Amino acid sequence: MLKSLRLLLLCAGAAGLAWGGSLEVSVRDAKGDPVEDAVIVAVPLAGVPKPKAERPVEIIDQNDKEFVPSIKVVQVGTSISFPNKDNIRHHVYSFSPAKKFELPLYRGVPAAPVLFDKPGLVILGCNIHDWMIAYLYVVESPWFTKTEVDGAARLGDLPAGEYDVLAYHPRAKDPAEPLRQRASVGAAPAGPLTFQVTLKPPLRGSRPPKGGEADYP
Repeated sequence: MLKSLRLLLLCAGAAGLAWGGSLEVSVRDAKGDPVEDAVIVAVPLAGVPKPKAERPVEIIDQNDKEFVPSIKVVQVGTSISFPNKDNIRHHVYSFSPAKKFELPLYRGVPAAPVLFDKPGLVILGCNIHDWMIAYLYVVESPWFTKTEVDGAARLGDLPAGEYDVLAYHPRAKDPAEPLRQRASVGAAPAGPLTFQVTLKPPLRGSRPPKGGEADYP
């Protein structure tokens, strides 16, 4: 019984060393204001673990002639469905090097989700409604998140070790090029990381007034 208890304590100690904790991140603009929807990715220097063979299909909706969400991050090998919840047809496409595809005019749910099998930034558009733009970050690491309205984000359940922490935003000077900082996750709590990003004006075109939109029923 005593041996079993010692073995259990040793295993628990090893698990505590293996799983180091979490990282707190804050993203601010040049004025010091919080930046919402910045993509945060923690990349272990020891190497990214092999992704799971199967993972659930993710969703980017089309609702009221907008992509929802307009900024999303997924791991390489993830499939995404693009349901159209409007009562008109949309034509979803991307010409980005990381993924080129088209879903010609349709209503409802496309027959098959789209597989994103290469890392990189994928810019999505609608061939009918020019203001409809979304940004999909496809990353290799399984540890990622987005900042909230207060500019803060938390990455939890990180194995102990050294990480490159990356911060992306579609309105950065180069939306595909991240800001980066080095961080350690281990026995001692990791201090919060703060990124400062200079944002360009919104890239999406102006949405026309109601009654002036092309509907293509």
